[in-house]
Amino acid sequence: MTTWHWVRHGPTHQKTFTGWRDVPADLSDHAALDRLNAHLPDDALVISSDLTRCVDTADAIQGLRTRLPHDPSLREFHFGTWDGVGFDTASDWHPDLSRAYWEEPGHHTPPGGESWNISAARVAAVVSRINAKHPDSHIIAVAHFGVILTQVQAVLGVSATAVLAHKIDNLSVTTLHPSSGQATHINHLP
Repeated sequence: MTTWHWVRHGPTHQKTFTGWRDVPADLSDHAALDRLNAHLPDDALVISSDLTRCVDTADAIQGLRTRLPHDPSLREFHFGTWDGVGFDTASDWHPDLSRAYWEEPGHHTPPGGESWNISAARVAAVVSRINAKHPDSHIIAVAHFGVILTQVQAVLGVSATAVLAHKIDNLSVTTLHPSSGQATHINHLP
C-alpha cells in the first residue's frame, strides 16, 4: 500500500491566478524546510511538478531520498486566460463562469484552460502509474494547492465543493492512504 505525502510548494507571494505560469518559490524559511524534511520519511521517493516552484521545493527537502523525474501532469490547474490576472479581473471578464468555477467545481472550464474534472483525471493518472510502479512505498509529491485537493477528494470520496473547504498552506504535508481511503494529515505544518 503506497502512502502519499503531498507537500505544497513554498510561497510564491502571487496575488493572481497562478497555474501553469512558472514563478519561483520563496524558500528563505530554512527552519520550516528543516521541520518539513525531518517530518517526512527518510526512505520515501520524491517527485514533483515540473514547475520551478515545486522543483526547487523538492530540491530543498530531498536530502538523501531517491528522486523521480519531474512530472508535468502534477502541474497546478491550467487557468488559461485567467493565469496571471487578478481574481476580480477574471470575474469582470467572465462573471458567471468565474463564480461557477469555484462554487460548482467540476466541468466549468476557464477560457483556454481546464476544468476541475480534467485536472483531477490528469493527476489521478500519475498517482495510478506511481502506485503500480512503486507499490508499498512512501511517495513525497511536491505539488500545488489544486493538485493536492484533487487527491484529498479522491481518497476521502467527497465532492469537489466539499474538498474546497480545506486549507492547504505552503510547505504543509497532506498524508493520504489511497488503498484504505484515509488521511493521516491534511494541511499539517510540522
